[in-house]
Amino acid sequence: MSPTVFYHRNYRFFFFSREESRMHIHIYSPSGEAKFWIEPKIELAVSKGLNSRELKEVETQVKEHENEIRREWNKHFGST
Repeated sequence: MSPTVFYHRNYRFFFFSREESRMHIHIYSPSGEAKFWIEPKIELAVSKGLNSRELKEVETQVKEHENEIRREWNKHFGST
C-alpha cells in the first residue's frame, strides 16, 4: 500500500507502507522521482530523472505541506 498525501500538478507525494522509520516522502511524476527526508530537516535524499527546476518545485511543495506530511505520516504509521 502506498498512501497518497497530496498531488501537485503532475507530481504525486506519497509514502510506502513498509519503509524505514525516519520520516520522509516520495515524489513521482512521469519525468522522474525523488525522496525527501522530513526529519531532522527537509532535505533531498535521492532523485532520478528530475531536473533542477523540477526538484526546486517539489522541494517547495514539501516545505509548504510539511505539517500535512507530518500529520499523515503519524496517522499512517501510528507515531506521534
